[in-house]
Amino acid sequence: MEEKLEGSLIIIGGAEDKKGDKKILREVCRKLDKDNDLLVVTTVASELPEELGYEYRNVFEKLGVKNIKILNIKDRKDAYDKNNVSIIEEAALVFFTGGDQLRITSLLGGTPIYQKMLNAYEDGCIFVGTSAGASVMSATMIITGPDDESPKKCTLKMAPGLGLIKDVIIDQHFAQRGRVGRLLVGIAENPQSLGIGIDEDTAIVVNEEGEFKVIGSGAVYVIDGSNITYSNVSEQYPDELLSIFNVKLYVLKSGDSFNLNTKKPFSGVKS
Repeated sequence: MEEKLEGSLIIIGGAEDKKGDKKILREVCRKLDKDNDLLVVTTVASELPEELGYEYRNVFEKLGVKNIKILNIKDRKDAYDKNNVSIIEEAALVFFTGGDQLRITSLLGGTPIYQKMLNAYEDGCIFVGTSAGASVMSATMIITGPDDESPKKCTLKMAPGLGLIKDVIIDQHFAQRGRVGRLLVGIAENPQSLGIGIDEDTAIVVNEEGEFKVIGSGAVYVIDGSNITYSNVSEQYPDELLSIFNVKLYVLKSGDSFNLNTKKPFSGVKS
């Protein structure tokens, strides 16, 4: 049986256009009733939450959204605050900014606001994440790993994410920071998962049927390791280069689509 997603996701590779056509952020706003729905900007990933919150509020107001709240979680006690929990209860869309994805999970994990987010997602609230906010959407997330290098064993640090989308590993700023090597290591270690690398100013719009459409100016790279016939990944000799056979790579541009259940690209997607 095909696995259904509980709700809708928009996962952005970072550095989305905020001054020009704003195609990705316009798509975010298209998911809302701009006059009545509440859009919540969550700055928990950032060390500069006030500045980032102000920037996104300004952008979304210019795009016509009338109801915007900024949710600043600076430490774990804020994630227990009933007023903050009620903000998530009211939200039609929750937008995670960039920063440090480990801040998101370490500050939210196991708290009432995290449980409320899971409940809201199951009830149809749309979740959006950019940069660090993109990586954290999956059940297993990349924390850090070398950029612009050939893949090496045991060079990747991973941790549990928010778990809004299962059986994928998401990496962002993908081509711009040369991250194909580290995503290959992630898939060698977790071949049951699809690797999804998303360029800057590029996003995937995921629907409840487990299909996504690519939007934006860059590409999306899907790595399928389910048919790997050999890899040398292990804790022994961690400085060795990774060797891996029979990996599939799909490269998708704006307008292309992918089915996460069948692991196949196709043309067109339900909105």
